[in-house]
Amino acid sequence: SQGGGYPDRLASRLRQGGLPVGHTNLGQSGARVRDIVNNALKRVIALQPTLITLGVGTNDIWRGTEVAEFQDDLDRIARRLNQTGASMVVVNIADMALAPVAKMVPSALYEGRIEPFNAAIASVARAHGLHLVDLHEASREMIPRRPDFFCSDGFHPSAAGYDEWADLMLPVVRTLVSR
Repeated sequence: SQGGGYPDRLASRLRQGGLPVGHTNLGQSGARVRDIVNNALKRVIALQPTLITLGVGTNDIWRGTEVAEFQDDLDRIARRLNQTGASMVVVNIADMALAPVAKMVPSALYEGRIEPFNAAIASVARAHGLHLVDLHEASREMIPRRPDFFCSDGFHPSAAGYDEWADLMLPVVRTLVSR
């Protein structure tokens, strides 16, 4: 509700640090990796970016996307975006087992599903030279320390959660933007 998601907060932090940054956030609530392939990929390429951040996968887990399908689509995205010459930062999936919504749904929706998706993200990052930020591991400390990490739906990050997320990504992004 305040300050946008992590991309908006990253851009704001970079500007506060004296870096003249323009940014476009093409993130869409509820999007899955296939939505990026079908709806956002051409728009990203048309922008001719110098830096791309990508956080995807949580909705794929909750909506039953198969891991192999997720990895294939993520690989397709990475191949296409690498052609832009932009640096690319990808974040893996937070430990959603710690989210309030996890207490309200069958455990089969998340138990044992996050790790294979994060392995797929890591594999694609290695294969394409993407900069991987480990939100999953960091979230295991962040979420218990910040009871306000999630907004009232118990699923999406709150303003405080997006602040934590942006702070985690900032060192990697700042280094790439400073180049």
